[in-house]
Amino acid sequence: MAKFVRKGKNEGSPSINTSSLPDIVFMILMFFMVSTSMRKTERMVSVKLPVASEIAKLERKDLSSYIYIGKPTEQYQSQFGTDARIQLNDSFKSVGDIGDFIAAERENLSEGDRQFMTVSLNIDKDTRMGIVTDVKQELRRCSALKIMYVANQQYKKY
Repeated sequence: MAKFVRKGKNEGSPSINTSSLPDIVFMILMFFMVSTSMRKTERMVSVKLPVASEIAKLERKDLSSYIYIGKPTEQYQSQFGTDARIQLNDSFKSVGDIGDFIAAERENLSEGDRQFMTVSLNIDKDTRMGIVTDVKQELRRCSALKIMYVANQQYKKY
């Protein structure tokens, strides 16, 4: 006759096979590397966005060009001062350079998407309206008529 032996609880559980763990880690790493978008421009101006009560989300961010207007950050204040400056891509520019910037941004878009290009204005809430008006006038001269102002949403109190 055969004897049946009961296994005790003291023997422990079998070990987990970890041979596929490096493959999983590298797959997750590759996923995050492919899906993460890097910042296109380095901010050289400090922008504290104003608060708005009605906000609409931009549908296609790839069709927008960004103009930053605000006081230069501390590392650039010794060189450029503390007055509001215009940042286009990664450098400070004047109002006259906006036309070239818009033309270059349109060239980067496909022929069909050029009509949907939106200029996104990131303006510090303490910036005087004179420089904003100058930028808007220059955008009109360039026929960049779709303008979006970036703002934070106002919190509702219930």
